[in-house]
Amino acid sequence: MKQHNVIDSPYGPLTLVADDGVLCGLYMDGQRHRPPEKAFGERDDTPFGEATAQLRAYFAGESKDFTLDMRLRGTPFQLSVWEQLRKIPYGETRSYGELADALGNPGASRAVGLANGKNPVGIIVPCHRVVGANGDLTGYGGGLARKRRLLDFERGAGLF
Repeated sequence: MKQHNVIDSPYGPLTLVADDGVLCGLYMDGQRHRPPEKAFGERDDTPFGEATAQLRAYFAGESKDFTLDMRLRGTPFQLSVWEQLRKIPYGETRSYGELADALGNPGASRAVGLANGKNPVGIIVPCHRVVGANGDLTGYGGGLARKRRLLDFERGAGLF
């Protein structure tokens, strides 16, 4: 059974989604690949206490890591990309090519980009930390302005 809740953040409202009480989605307003609202289930804040607490600590600059149980659904390749995203340290970036290399598939940078764009749990699975080969900001489901703000925040350019 799916449930959802909406919390405020410095980046606008965030919709948290759980499947049988386990986090499976975090979506921003206007996000590309955002499922329709009816797919989120009933509104209920019950399963989101720990996720909300960890997100608030992150936004306050008190925590750099998330330790949440998640139920991510995707292809085996997508799951492997999302796992690599979780290994990118706070405040750092990696290129799509570097992620492809880490997966043992150096020619897969475009596929990595596509999988990155389908990440269902933004911020917690830090797809915002992926940049182009030359360091330029490229695609982000939540918009490039949000991506820049998240990266600036993690690099210490200002707490919210």
